[in-house]
Amino acid sequence: MSSKNCYQLWGGCFEESASAVLRRLNDSLDVDSRLFREDIQGSRAWAQELHRSNHLTDETYEAIIQGLTKVEQDIEKELSENGRLLDGEEDIHSVVECRLRKYSGDAALHLHTARSRNDQSATDTRLWMSSSAQHLRKELIQLIKVLVNRAEKEIDIIAPGYTHLQRAQPVRWSHFLLSYAWSLKDDVSRLDDQQNRLSTCPLGSGAIAGCALPIDRHRLADSLGFKNVTPNSMFAVGSRDHIVEFLNWVALCGLHLSRLSEDLIIYSSQEFGFVQISDKFSTGSSLMPQKRNPDGLELIRGAASVLLGDSFSFSCTLKGLPSTYNKDLQVDKELLFKSHDRLLNCLKVMSGTLDTMEVNGDKAVKLLEPGMLATDLAHALVRKGVPFRKAHHIVGTVLRRASALGVDLKNLPYHEYVEI
Repeated sequence: MSSKNCYQLWGGCFEESASAVLRRLNDSLDVDSRLFREDIQGSRAWAQELHRSNHLTDETYEAIIQGLTKVEQDIEKELSENGRLLDGEEDIHSVVECRLRKYSGDAALHLHTARSRNDQSATDTRLWMSSSAQHLRKELIQLIKVLVNRAEKEIDIIAPGYTHLQRAQPVRWSHFLLSYAWSLKDDVSRLDDQQNRLSTCPLGSGAIAGCALPIDRHRLADSLGFKNVTPNSMFAVGSRDHIVEFLNWVALCGLHLSRLSEDLIIYSSQEFGFVQISDKFSTGSSLMPQKRNPDGLELIRGAASVLLGDSFSFSCTLKGLPSTYNKDLQVDKELLFKSHDRLLNCLKVMSGTLDTMEVNGDKAVKLLEPGMLATDLAHALVRKGVPFRKAHHIVGTVLRRASALGVDLKNLPYHEYVEI
């Protein structure tokens, strides 16, 4: 779309346009076009508040509102058909305002009254995060349900439990599954906690020093679905703590999925072999016809590393910045969107993998061996009045003797137990 008839959001005092190479580094439309709905939602609320405070006439207000609806329809159609916007503007805020002038005429020039891209972008991002977090929450809940359902159905399967990747004690397979369900439940709780802090509206903060017009920010926040308003304009436009918190949360959730993936990868190997990943979530080898690779789980494990890296990299971006808004902060949305999408896909793949995999209970039981009952033997002595530390030592002696005789605890002769 041509931008000949559009005022650039800045540049009145510039004699030359930005160089092409700077534009390539600066322009963010390919990334932030994803915020078009939130940008239009915020613009509607801002226009309404300008109108309520008598800074827009009825005619101008109606022209803006009607124009924004047409702009939203246009952008939605173009993104659906082309996957991207071809406008020459640098970001989605400029695109919306430029297209608005096509439908609303000079009324569009009033929309940005007392508003800055700083508080506009911060508001768009918070709106998007609030909505998108619900998609992640829904998938997390679904994954927990899959784990709980399997645990209930497979409660009688006994499998080896491992510490240090060595056989430790027999456990119910359900106990293993639910250990991850509890981790994911904590992830849901942490996400809900973030939502309370996220529901704070920056709009009306201007670029740094607040809004020069008598805008009712609480009424504005309420119209956008926020619970509170940011208490300080410099904090409002410069803080990205909510994004740091979200990226850290995404990384932790990815870490939980990675550990579950690692367990299932091990249990599905031929050496363990009591889990089989379905064809839907496995791939084969281009050379070895017999191979069944748990690539879905391996991709989740790899994605967790990327999520951790992105979380750390954004914290590094913030570390050296002076106060309020700096252009470095423009990377926030790219990392935010990629992390959200990557985790969402990982959650869906994990749910599908768990829902369709098979567990061989007979094979799991065969992996048990009498030595895994050593702790139970020590507790049997404790119940007879033997101090635990002494019982632990006695059972260790029994194990050493059994090893010397080349037998296990089950087949160690009775007189050897008596003598020890």
